[in-house]
Amino acid sequence: MVGREMFQIEISKLKSMIIDLANGAGEQLENAVTALYSSDVNTAKQLIEDDKKLDKIDFNINEAAILLIARQQPVASDLRRLIVAIRISSDLERMADNAKNIAKSTIHLGEEHGIEIHQSIKDMKDIALKMIDIAVKAYDNEDITLARKLAELDDVLDGMYATMLRELLEETATNPQKIQHIMQMAFSGRYVERFGDHATNIGEDIMYLVKGESTDLNR
Repeated sequence: MVGREMFQIEISKLKSMIIDLANGAGEQLENAVTALYSSDVNTAKQLIEDDKKLDKIDFNINEAAILLIARQQPVASDLRRLIVAIRISSDLERMADNAKNIAKSTIHLGEEHGIEIHQSIKDMKDIALKMIDIAVKAYDNEDITLARKLAELDDVLDGMYATMLRELLEETATNPQKIQHIMQMAFSGRYVERFGDHATNIGEDIMYLVKGESTDLNR
């Protein structure tokens, strides 16, 4: 097998690892928000442990990409592909960290906190999961039209978080004794919002991959 064919096989493996990491991050977010609403502390603790597996995938992606750069000395377009793989992997790992942080909030709240979790967190989660699905498809197909949609959804997510935060701040005025619990809700909403920010970063990486130039999708 010639060097170029082997390189393409390694690139395909790298892409599969990134898609696996993306699916894992999405699953972590889904499960973390479910645990938050059900006050499932045991599941939250397990999610924190499961995050280590995703950290390992991120590490493996970085190692594989760096080795390919060192061994193949790729031309500009292939080097860009490897750099983008590392950047996307980093964002996916941070997305998983945000899901882990929601699990930590669930543990902090405990099983009998006595407050109703704001509906917006679940609604925001649904949008964030849609974003990671779009990001995966855009990356797999190198589709910049799909990548641009991520910024539109991120704007929706930002607006939902701002509204939720305002409502939670109003609630602290009427339930000052619950302020610590209410703030954990606000943190959780922020973690979902950050999940969307990282998905938008991936969209920008895809634009760079295809066009060879940096693009700010939030402008």
